[in-house]
Amino acid sequence: MHPRLLKTFLAVARTRNVTRAAREVNLAQSSVSDQIQALETELGASLFTRSRQGLTLTPAGEALKPHAEDLLALADEARAAVDATSAEAAGSLSIGALETIAAARLAPWLADFRVDHPGIDIKLRIAGSGELLRRLGDGEIDVVFCFERPPEIDVGETDRRLARRVMAVEPLALIAPPGDNRTDVDLATLAEKQFVATETGCVYRAMVDKAFAEAGLGNPNLAAEAGSIDAIAGLVAAGAGFGLVPRLAVAAAIDRGEVAELAWPGPVRSSNIVMIWRRRRVQPPALKALLTALVEGFALVTPGGARPRHAASLPS
Repeated sequence: MHPRLLKTFLAVARTRNVTRAAREVNLAQSSVSDQIQALETELGASLFTRSRQGLTLTPAGEALKPHAEDLLALADEARAAVDATSAEAAGSLSIGALETIAAARLAPWLADFRVDHPGIDIKLRIAGSGELLRRLGDGEIDVVFCFERPPEIDVGETDRRLARRVMAVEPLALIAPPGDNRTDVDLATLAEKQFVATETGCVYRAMVDKAFAEAGLGNPNLAAEAGSIDAIAGLVAAGAGFGLVPRLAVAAAIDRGEVAELAWPGPVRSSNIVMIWRRRRVQPPALKALLTALVEGFALVTPGGARPRHAASLPS
C-alpha cells in the first residue's frame, strides 16, 4: 500500500466527501476516486459506502483506518531517522498557532530561534484551533500553539499520538469601553451588561461561558458575536459592550487607553497556552531543536494566583 493512497484514503475518511478530500491533498477529484478504487482493488474490499450524510467507512474501512495512520507515522519516523544522521539540524518546520498567540508570544521568540538556527526554514501557519489540530494529526504541521480546549468543546477520545506541554498560563481580562474607568464591578451589575464574544464552539467563547457559569451569572447577555479578538476589542472600544478575552490579546489596547480594564468579580480566570506535537520514536532534527530550545527560551508565564497543570518533560 503506497503512502500516497493511504493519505488520500484518510482525507476521504475525515471529510466524507471526495471534493473536499481532493482540495486537502491537492489532487483532482478524479484522481482521488482513482486512488480509492486502486486501494480497494489491492485490498479486495470496499472501503466506503454512500449515504445522505456523505461517504461513510465500511467495516473494512474502519479496520484499515488506524493502520493507515500508523503506517504514515512510521514513514515519517523513517525519514526522521535518516535526517538524524546528518551532522546539522537543518530542514524545515511548520508551526501552527492562533493569531493572538503568534503575535504576542511566538513572534519575538521565533526571531531569536531563527538567529540561533539559520539552517532551519520556518513556516508559520495561522488558523483556528480545530483546523490546526486537524493539520497536526495529518502531518501537515509539526507543532501547534493554542489555548487548551475546555472539555465541553474538546469532545471525543484524546488523540494518543499527540503530546502536549503547558507553555504559559494567561489571565483573562474584563474590558469595557474607554469611558468606563471603574476598577471594580459587582456580579449584579455585570449580569446586566451586554457582551461581545466569539461564536459558540470557539475556544474563546468557551472561556467566557465557563467564567460566567462559575460566577453564577448564567449565559452572557450578547450584544454581538465577532470572529476575532481584534474585532471584539474594536467593538468594545466603540461602546458595543464588554468583553472577556485573554489579556495578552488586548494588552496594547489597554495601554493605549482604547479600552478600560476592570476587575473580574468572579473566580480568577485564566487559560493555558499549550504546545502540541506528534509523538515519534525519532524526531526530525529541526523539530528536536525546536522542542529543546523551547524548554529554555519559552519561560512559563503564570499570572498571580494561577496554578498550571504541569505536563511531562519534553519527550520523543
